[in-house]
Amino acid sequence: MPPRAGTTIPIMKRKARIRRKRKSKIQIDDQWQMVNPHAAGIDLGSKEHWVCVPPGSDVVNIRRFGTYTADLHALADWMEQCGGTTVAMEATGVYWIPIFQILETRGFEVILVNARQTKNIAGRKSDAKDCHWIQRLHTFGLLQGSFRPKDPYCTLRTYLRYRDELIAARSTQCQHMQKALQQMNLQLTQVLSDVTGVSGLAIIHAILEGKRDPVELSKLVDPRVRAKPAAIQKALVGDYRPEHLFVLRQAFELFHTYEAKIEACNQQIVTETAKLPDRVDPALKPLPPRKEGRSKCHDKLAGQDMRPWLHQKFGVDLTAIEGIGITTALVMLTEVGSDLSKFPTEKHFCSWLGLCPDNRISGGKVLCSRTRRVVNRLSDTLRMSAYALEHSQSALGGFHRRMKARLGAPEAITATAHKLARIIYRLIKHGENYVRVGMEEYEHKFQERKLRGLKKLPRRWVLISLRSKQFRREFLRRYGSAFPE
Repeated sequence: MPPRAGTTIPIMKRKARIRRKRKSKIQIDDQWQMVNPHAAGIDLGSKEHWVCVPPGSDVVNIRRFGTYTADLHALADWMEQCGGTTVAMEATGVYWIPIFQILETRGFEVILVNARQTKNIAGRKSDAKDCHWIQRLHTFGLLQGSFRPKDPYCTLRTYLRYRDELIAARSTQCQHMQKALQQMNLQLTQVLSDVTGVSGLAIIHAILEGKRDPVELSKLVDPRVRAKPAAIQKALVGDYRPEHLFVLRQAFELFHTYEAKIEACNQQIVTETAKLPDRVDPALKPLPPRKEGRSKCHDKLAGQDMRPWLHQKFGVDLTAIEGIGITTALVMLTEVGSDLSKFPTEKHFCSWLGLCPDNRISGGKVLCSRTRRVVNRLSDTLRMSAYALEHSQSALGGFHRRMKARLGAPEAITATAHKLARIIYRLIKHGENYVRVGMEEYEHKFQERKLRGLKKLPRRWVLISLRSKQFRREFLRRYGSAFPE
């Protein structure tokens, strides 16, 4: 209802009405120079695709096509008849993948565009107007394509991503088994570090076969388990209810099913990795020694040692970096590839990963410096690698702990992942071997750098900044003569 006469609109509602503004639309001048005169635009959908070619290429330059394979080939034939050489499309779900691959195979230059770059269309929205708008933007060079590695790397990427989904599904079954054991009051988690290990799976298999004697079940535990036999026998006394045993059996069987599927996926990953081109000859550039304290079993996948293969594909040994294993190296290989020419500098690479500050500046003032929110598997993997460096006795571990004390845990993980990304880029770009820096050398360099900064300040300011009397006394004993009065 409208307000009665003589009443006033609340201040908050008036402010909300004032703040509500229309989004500014992009205006294109047809007199601009055409960057891509033979460009086409496609508006993708689940049931139909709308395609627009340059005006004059055909009597009707906007046509609708279906999504069947025959329709996609007819779309490519029509674009060839119209003289198209490049095409732009939005990244909408997974609908772009079939048409992208067909057009790329037919020799078109296809760019995949973020939908945020194409939404500033004026007037009523329709699929025909969308494809026309995309075509105009691409004609004048106003669209920037998303990065996509070459097709062999995309093939391997599909297997690796599906493997991650299988591992997540296997973890769900592990949780079901742990919950069923807890409901039967079998306290295996108190005596075993991993219920799905060799000892835990052997005990669960014996329970499902009908064995209930704690003494007999405790004999299945590996001798290397630290828990005492009496504690293990005490933990194996439970309430074996039939409904919980049913859930345990189902989860146990599904766990082994996913194990078999993961192993089959690992075989495919090894096969596809062998097909990728090599960058170096191991006879001319041998593989560096393995990282200290790392076992060979951690570098194997389906029984194959992946370190020599990854060294040949990248030209450098990425696993020599602290916190980087074969999983992170495989994600780097599948998500980016071994060719970083699409990223001119390491700053472009870190910006694509969303690991650097996204400074929003207006009028000389930084409005926001948070990192961009991106969906990138490599970025998430580098963050996990950075988290693993918290207790590392290396320069990267010292850097992570220093950033954690200064910025907090989340920002420290991002900063360390950013540093890892820069190191990986330099190694692959320049083909240099990684040089490890120990904690002592890192701390010495940090103290020297801190001292050079303090020497630029007057002695009184330095003493004020050192709040602890003991640290101030020790600091004056070591460096007192280096500061002026």
